Amino acid sequence: MLYKRSDKINKNYDVIIIGSGLGGLTAANKLAKDNYSVLLLEAHNKLGGFATWFFRERKKYIFDVSLHGFPIGMKKTCRKYWNKEIADSIIQVKDVRFLNPQYQIQTDFTKEDYINKLVHNFNLDEKKVHEFFEFLSQMNFYDNQSMTNRELFQKFFPDRNDVMRFLMEPICYANGSTLDDPAITYGIVFSNFMSKGVYTFEGGTDRLIKMMRDELLENGVDIKMNAPVEEIIIENKQAKGVKLMGDTIYAKSVLSNANIKTTINTLCDTKHFSNDFLNKNEAIRLNTSSCQVYMALKPEASIPHIGELVFTSTADHFDTDLLLDMNITSRTYSIYYPEIRPQDEVPKTSIVSSTNARFEDWAALSKEEYELEKKKMIDETLDHLETLLPDIKSKIAYVDAATPLTVKRYTHHPKGTSFGTKFEGLDVSMNLHKEIHGLFHAGSVGIIMSGWLGAANYGVIQANEIESYLYKQQQGETHARL
Repeated sequence: MLYKRSDKINKNYDVIIIGSGLGGLTAANKLAKDNYSVLLLEAHNKLGGFATWFFRERKKYIFDVSLHGFPIGMKKTCRKYWNKEIADSIIQVKDVRFLNPQYQIQTDFTKEDYINKLVHNFNLDEKKVHEFFEFLSQMNFYDNQSMTNRELFQKFFPDRNDVMRFLMEPICYANGSTLDDPAITYGIVFSNFMSKGVYTFEGGTDRLIKMMRDELLENGVDIKMNAPVEEIIIENKQAKGVKLMGDTIYAKSVLSNANIKTTINTLCDTKHFSNDFLNKNEAIRLNTSSCQVYMALKPEASIPHIGELVFTSTADHFDTDLLLDMNITSRTYSIYYPEIRPQDEVPKTSIVSSTNARFEDWAALSKEEYELEKKKMIDETLDHLETLLPDIKSKIAYVDAATPLTVKRYTHHPKGTSFGTKFEGLDVSMNLHKEIHGLFHAGSVGIIMSGWLGAANYGVIQANEIESYLYKQQQGETHARL
C-alpha cells in the first residue's frame, strides 16, 4: 500500500529499505516478488533518487536530471527484475557526437563502430585495438587494482591523448572516473557500453518511475514518501528496524540505499562497529559531483537534429582535472527531442548541459559569489550552445541550473556526490552485513556500482544477500524450535 505522510506504520517487515534510488527500488521489487514483506521509505516526495525529474511553470516544462544514457544491460535487468513493458521502453540512442579541437566524430557507440573509428580515424593498428577491447572484457572485481586508467592507456596507446579522450571522456561523465582511479573502474563500465551502444527510456524518467511504483504496489511493497529515517536500530550487532518520526518500525533486516558514509556515520550509532571497520569507512573518498543547465524550448520552436548526446570541449587536450574546473571547457549536451516523450500532447524539446564539478569549489563561495557563478555558467552555456544551434537563445523559453550544492540538498549525498564513492567504498558496502547482521547497503559505491545499470544491478546483488540471510535466520529458528 501507499502510506500517506500522516499514516502510522504498525506492522513488522522482513525488510525495510531506506531510500528509493534505482538500487533500492530494484531490491524492493525482487524481494517482494520472492514473497518477502517489504517497506520502502523515501525522504522526498517522489521515488527514484538521482533518477528523477522536475517540472517548471505549472508543468509546462519538464526536465530529466540523469536520463542521459545507459548500456543495453539495463534492458535485460528490467526485463528480469521489473517487467516486459519497462524493458521494451528502453530504446537505443543512435547518434552520439564528439566535438573538440582534436577531432569531430559521429558514432552509434557500438563496439563495431568504435573499433572502426579507432582504426580509420585515429590510424591505430587494428590488432592493438582488438587487444585493448579483449583486455577490458577480461576485467573483473577481483583483478589487481594497482593499474590506473592513465597507465592503461599508456600501455596500449602511448602518448595518444586524442585516443584517450575518445575512449574515456564518455565514461568520465557516466561515473566520474579520473585518470588516477583504478583501471577496473573504467574498463568494466566501458565494456558494458561497448556491446550494443547507448540506450535511454522512452517517455522520460517520470514515466519510468511511475511504472516502477505501480509494479511495486502490485507486488505488495508498502511505500511511504516524505519519510526521513532518523536511525537504524541495532541491538547486539544485529539490525532490528528503524526509527521514523519518533516511531519504531521493526524488521528482520534493513537495506540502506543512502550513501555508505551517511549509512554508517548518521543513520547508525558508530559504537556498534569495530574500530577497524570504522577506519576503513573513514578512508573512503567521495567521488565528485556535477553541474547542469536545463533549457526548455518554446512549444512552437524546433531545432535540427544534432545528436542525442553531444560531448563538447574547447580544451586543446584531454585531462580529467579539466573536466572538474569551474572555468568550464567541457559540456555534454543531452538533447531530448519531442519523440522521446510521445505521450505528451504538446511537443516538448529540452536540452540539458552536464559538467563534472567539485563540491568544494562551489561550497567555498559566498551567497553573492554563488549566484554570480551560477549566472556565469548559464550565460556561457547558452553562448556555447549558439555555436552548435545558431539562434537557439531566441527559441528557449525557460532556463534553470543545478550545482553540487543543489545535488546535496535534494539527494542528501555528502558533498553532493553524483557518483557515490571511489573504489574503496565497494569493500565497505559489500561487507556491512558481516559487521552488523541483517544490515545491508546498496548505494552508489566504487564507481562501478553507479549509473542506472550499476545501481539497479547492485540492488539485485544485495537483495540476493538479504534472501540468503533471511533463509539462514529462518532455518536457525526452525532448528531451535525442534
